[in-house]
Amino acid sequence: MKVLMVGATGTFASHVIPQLKQRGVTIRALVRSKDKIDVARQQGADEAVVGDLNDADSLRVAASGMEGVFHLNPAFAPNEAELGVAMVEAAKVAGVRKFIFSGVIHPSISALSNHAAKCPVEEALYESGMNFTVLQPTLFMQNFDSGWQAVMEKGQFALPYSKYAKTSYVDYRDVAEVAALALTSDRLDHGTFELCDAGMVDRVELAAMMSEALDRPIEAGEPTFEEWAQTAHIPEGVIHEGMKKMYAHYDRYGFPGGNALVLRAILGREPRSLRQYFYELASR
Repeated sequence: MKVLMVGATGTFASHVIPQLKQRGVTIRALVRSKDKIDVARQQGADEAVVGDLNDADSLRVAASGMEGVFHLNPAFAPNEAELGVAMVEAAKVAGVRKFIFSGVIHPSISALSNHAAKCPVEEALYESGMNFTVLQPTLFMQNFDSGWQAVMEKGQFALPYSKYAKTSYVDYRDVAEVAALALTSDRLDHGTFELCDAGMVDRVELAAMMSEALDRPIEAGEPTFEEWAQTAHIPEGVIHEGMKKMYAHYDRYGFPGGNALVLRAILGREPRSLRQYFYELASR
């Protein structure tokens, strides 16, 4: 099978590549510039093609001759929905048979742009006539990676919303395995699946798990958004405003999920847990 991957050089979608290679898939990576071609090959892609999600012609060329597409949208892009729909349309025109869309849990949360932008992409897929699978993962455990060094240095895990707000998580390696199963078998054809590890936790509980993994106390911090954005080097603009709204929403409602039934059934095992993930981070 030949698959075009959107996001192959990114932090998350790169986890899909080894899962596909294990199953004998030939991977063509869509990259935004020539300097990313070597990066895609180093990640395991067999080939790479330069294209732009804003350029429909380049997408049709990239999808030509492909049997499948794996697509992960760039979050908080100002025209995120249009980019996803363009990829669906290009795949359809190119004769792609199967399209896997890695979206987000609860795309109906209209207050969050990075959620609402997934709805038009899903709708385009449902109307495309292609064989599709829509994956709706909750918060990615891999997001802990970027702040882990600060956790160890400061003894604090801080995010700009209530430390008592409950959230749900999933290891994107589990999502990647589901994506590979969807592309290489018919088990998940024409399905839309919420993907979560079991349970919901607040930041106090997360800090306790980190403390256990590191064998020293970690406290739960609660900075203002502007304090956090400055520390995280989030510049003013679309991403800044999108994240500000997202965290304000988390502060009020948390991020519900945590039903692992679907992910457990698909994988045939328990999903990777937060506790396991923190022990992995601690051992690096």
